Parts: sequence; C-alpha cells; structure tokens
Amino acid sequence: MQKCYLCPRRCGADREKENGFCGGGNMLKIAKIMIHRAEEPVISGTRGSGAVFFSGCNLGCVYCQNAPISKGGLGKFFTEQEFIDAVLSLCDKGVHNIDLITAGHYVSLLVPALEKLKPRINVPVVYNSGGYEYASTLKMLDGLVDVYLPDFKYYDEKLAKMYSSAPDYRIIAEQAIAEMLRQCGKPVVENGIIKRGVIIRHLVLPGSRRDSINVIKLIGEKFGDAAVSIMRQYTPAFNMSDYTQLDRRVTSFEYDSVVNEAVRCGLKGFIQSKGCETEDYTPDFNEIY
Repeated sequence: MQKCYLCPRRCGADREKENGFCGGGNMLKIAKIMIHRAEEPVISGTRGSGAVFFSGCNLGCVYCQNAPISKGGLGKFFTEQEFIDAVLSLCDKGVHNIDLITAGHYVSLLVPALEKLKPRINVPVVYNSGGYEYASTLKMLDGLVDVYLPDFKYYDEKLAKMYSSAPDYRIIAEQAIAEMLRQCGKPVVENGIIKRGVIIRHLVLPGSRRDSINVIKLIGEKFGDAAVSIMRQYTPAFNMSDYTQLDRRVTSFEYDSVVNEAVRCGLKGFIQSKGCETEDYTPDFNEIY
C-alpha cells in the first residue's frame, strides 16, 4: 500500500498516508451493505444478492449512477473483522451470493479477508467490476472469486478517454476478462442461480450505437464462453459533464441494434426492458445498512 500500482492508473500513492487516484486509502471503505434485488435474475434470484458497495473507483465515468460513492467519498471505514462480520450477517439472511461491487482498488486488503471468509460461507462470491483492472491484480483473487461480473464499456479509445479518462480501456478490459474466464470459465447455473462463471455487462450509451456494436462483436469473437448482459438503464440525470449527447435516454433503435448484434454473434445472456432508465434503481447511499 506504500506505493500503489494495483490498477492501470499506476498513481504510485502511498496509501498509508494518502488516498490513491481511486479514492482508496489503507482501510476498506464501504458505502452500502444491502440485499440487492435489481441485478441479473441469476444473481438476484428470489432472495436477493448480498451487495457490498465499496467507496471510490479507478475510472471516473462522467455518467456514473453511483457518483456519491465513486467520486463523492461517501462511506465508512471497516476493519477486516468488521467486513467479515458484515458478510456473515448477509449470509445469515439467506442471500444467494456475496456481491463485491467496485472492489478492485481494495484487492490487497480483500484477499486476506476472503481467505478467512471462504471456508465459512456456502454461497458464491461475485466480483462486480468496471473492467479496468490489471490481469496481474486479478490473479490475486484466483480461487477466492466464483463469479466475475465485469463491464466492457468501450471499444473506441477516444470515447473511453472522453467519458472515463481511460484511452487504454479496451486493451486493459480484454486482458482482464481473459483472466476472469481463465479462472471461472463459462457460467454454471443451478436452479436458476449462477454458481460460477463470467457475465460481461455492456451499458448502451446514447449516440454510441456503433461503438456498442463493436464491443459486442469483440465479445463474440474473443469471449464467447461468457454470458453477456446488455443494459439500457442509462439515465441522463446522472450526466455530470457538458457532453450534450448524454442528455437523453437511449432510443429503442439504438438498444435493439446492439441486442440484434448479440443474437447474430450467437451470444447468450440478458436484456433489459424499456422503463429501467430511472433513478429509482439506484440505492440510497445515505445509510450504510
């Protein structure tokens, strides 16, 4: 933690004394612990997913729906034991899995905690990621994560730079997802709930239909063993930029074009119905529990 190169930002922060680019320091910082019922059906199921939302993020997307925690610093510091106790409490409530959301900047702190947790829980650990992660960092999680849920946000480096300040996003995400698939392979679903595997998420953005189609083509060519979740939940209310093209919802034509490409590529997975483009699906981060 004294010279942090965990992620592609390579900020080199001494996280014993200061926060890194991601906003993370030398302790786990958690913004929300809840039973989450708005994930993909194989994750939320009937009893919900045990979601742990971590504070901070190494991306900085201008349209982030979780901006109060990814950029705003909301959250509470947890010791390793407090984190373990919180996860065990979620398991006691009958959740289908433990969903670690945007945890990449805490991997070095999570590994020892997960090593203690895994023998004590009987549900899968889901690692919910923006996709902008070093494969070498993900290797630290080998055997500790059962399901990877990464984003694949962009194909074009100009778009990635404009919206997330990450022109190398596609290269990094490809390497990261390849490592995730190496560890967990194609989805294994039992009684409607995923037990192991990789689901790649892609959020369709307004005005970026062609880029989305290129992302889907790449997934079809390189990661056909994974499931794909094509999201239409982009909500213009979360746009924090001057990019006026983001001040509208995705049209049915844009979204359907991307879904049709996934079908053409033979991909399997999940789609969202119209009407999900609302702030109602975003958790209230003013309360930890």
